[in-house]
Amino acid sequence: MTVDIRQARAPASRIVPVKAFMKAHSDRLWGPASILGGLLLWEVLSRFVIANTLLLASPTQIVGAILELLASGELQRHFFVSAQEFLWGYVSGCVLGVLLGLSMANSVAAQRALQPWVSGLYATPTVALAPLFILWFGVGIFSKVIVVALLVIFPVIINTEAGIRTTNPQLIETVRSFGATRFQIFTKVSLPSALPFIFAGFKLGIGRGLIGVVVAELFGARAGLGQLISQSAETFNMPALFAGVIVLAIAGILLTSAFTWLERKLVPWR
Repeated sequence: MTVDIRQARAPASRIVPVKAFMKAHSDRLWGPASILGGLLLWEVLSRFVIANTLLLASPTQIVGAILELLASGELQRHFFVSAQEFLWGYVSGCVLGVLLGLSMANSVAAQRALQPWVSGLYATPTVALAPLFILWFGVGIFSKVIVVALLVIFPVIINTEAGIRTTNPQLIETVRSFGATRFQIFTKVSLPSALPFIFAGFKLGIGRGLIGVVVAELFGARAGLGQLISQSAETFNMPALFAGVIVLAIAGILLTSAFTWLERKLVPWR
């Protein structure tokens, strides 16, 4: 009986590329593997341990609820309202935060004047003021924008100021010795050095801003993901409730990933 050596070696030759692929992409596979493992554990717990949809919905039930909300158009309507509130509040908070952080880092008078306000308001539970803003400005978009902006602005201020102040003084003295102006020092040394800190503030603001949208909508709103979550909780519709939460979580992951990618492009030296 004869054995074809090429056939005997074929399985091993096919295994080698798989091992090489796993070794080359092992770092990238940890994230998806962790998510799949968590979803599988969640499915098992909700199906066989708790087995009560009034307490916990399974991932498959949540997917079904998302598809139903998409088919009816409800999810798109709520998402669009929350996205508008988050976008306006987040952009406003980031722009004002960067400007105030730069002012505090470059001016002693501004730093002394604004530091008490920043420290005090940052420690204040801003979400607790959401009912007050709704009372003042109504249940429309403006009250939600204010809540989001107030939650986003302080991490951006603190990180921007820290980034400017931690610039290497030797680099500043070096470019100054070559006759660089104050504006050139800022644009060529201080700002590039502070960009990683500023992006860290932006990414911290994403989570705080999403929390602000939901909390403000829970206190009073005509539409939005927070309002969807509130309605679902009142009717004990756990799949729809978790659908709103999952959409918010996915939005946070995508926004954070987008800023991480943008940081790699704009701050390659990091």
